[in-house]
Amino acid sequence: MNDSAYLGTERLGVLLRKFAVPCIFSLIISCLYNIVDQIFVGNGVGYLGNAATGVVFPITVVGWGLSLFFGDGAAASLSMSLGEGRTENMHSTVGNAILGSFLSGVVVIAVAYGWGDGLLRLIGATDANLAMARDYGAIIFAMMPLAMTQNTLASIIRADGSPQYAMGAMLTGAVINIIGDPVAIFLLDLGIKGAAWATILGQFVSFVICAAYLCRSKTFRVRAESFKPNGKTLRPVMALGTSSLLTQLSIVVITVVNNILLVYYGGQSAYGEDVPLAAFVVIMKLFQIVLNIAIGIAAGAQPIVGYNYGAGKTDRVRELLKLMLKWTAIVGVVCMVLFEAVPGVFIRMFGSADDPVYFRFAVVCLRIYLSLILLTCLQKVCAIFLQSIGKAKAAAPLSVLRDVLLIVFSLIIPLAYGVTGIFWAAPTADIVAMLITAGVMMRVWKGLKEDAPQG
Repeated sequence: MNDSAYLGTERLGVLLRKFAVPCIFSLIISCLYNIVDQIFVGNGVGYLGNAATGVVFPITVVGWGLSLFFGDGAAASLSMSLGEGRTENMHSTVGNAILGSFLSGVVVIAVAYGWGDGLLRLIGATDANLAMARDYGAIIFAMMPLAMTQNTLASIIRADGSPQYAMGAMLTGAVINIIGDPVAIFLLDLGIKGAAWATILGQFVSFVICAAYLCRSKTFRVRAESFKPNGKTLRPVMALGTSSLLTQLSIVVITVVNNILLVYYGGQSAYGEDVPLAAFVVIMKLFQIVLNIAIGIAAGAQPIVGYNYGAGKTDRVRELLKLMLKWTAIVGVVCMVLFEAVPGVFIRMFGSADDPVYFRFAVVCLRIYLSLILLTCLQKVCAIFLQSIGKAKAAAPLSVLRDVLLIVFSLIIPLAYGVTGIFWAAPTADIVAMLITAGVMMRVWKGLKEDAPQG
């Protein structure tokens, strides 16, 4: 087993680059599965195809959230255990996290297949896009258990000190998807089904690569007994992973609520039901890319933060927090400027720009919805930082604070401003959530040294 002591001695800037950059790329690559589908579907099928993939998106996010529930929880537990020198039960933590993620995937596909069109209708499918949503989802859902297990493994691999390996696994699958989409959609003329087949092929290859890592892990060795269900082992994993789960589930709730509201208010407007829904799908993809960069910074730092916190090196923990916030702020500012200056460039990436009504509506709403994404990113990074130092009770509510506020404002503001009011809910929620988060973080900053375990 390799010594992890370098996490407590190496320069923090060097460590953050080593761990955060691969993590950012891994998360963006994960986004690319859905985004690449959207780009090729938008150009090959049209905006109704984008709306259909957007309908399926919440179900895949539920799976993503459950995989992070076990994966990020296990990663945080492993990092703190390394810092505290408690390594004897790490193999059981890993095995139980993998088992929990796989079985959760089985439950997700059972619900998705069992509920069928009723579920798709519930989360926003319309008469115009239901058939395409059904075709796309039926294929995507089949890979959920292995795709979720792969995502859990990626978090564990990063915590084990091999972020580049996790990135390589994700990149391989994404490249397969990127190549497979145009081949399946255009060359084989499979339409939206082709996008789904390309996606699950890439996911399967990524799973195989991540599973192979278990034979070469650095700080633990998985064996048959590691997969024996153990409630005592899983409880801290689930406590630490709750923040990640709630973050993803809140995205599901936001997407479903907004889908329903967009169909309702869109139907009362000159745009109709499908134009606002398709625009929202595209905007959420851009939102996810930027947010995943911020989450990548924080999640990449998680092993370093957890190790140093476990070892009682609170000065390094504070410096890490400052670095995380600094780089998150830089990313947020750059993206805000781009979205406000050239929104049409991003809308055209996803096709259907030749429809002037759709294009004008999407450009206006993109500028509104993403106007304060800087604050979204900072707020999420603070929640992940609290998760990294084991403060699950503080991390969980902060992880969903902005999203709860967003839902509330999404219900209220459209009463006065109609369909565009749904998009104004985002910057309003960002301001309120950031003010509350700043107050919490000031108290954590002051009390960090006293709260940390002594090494």
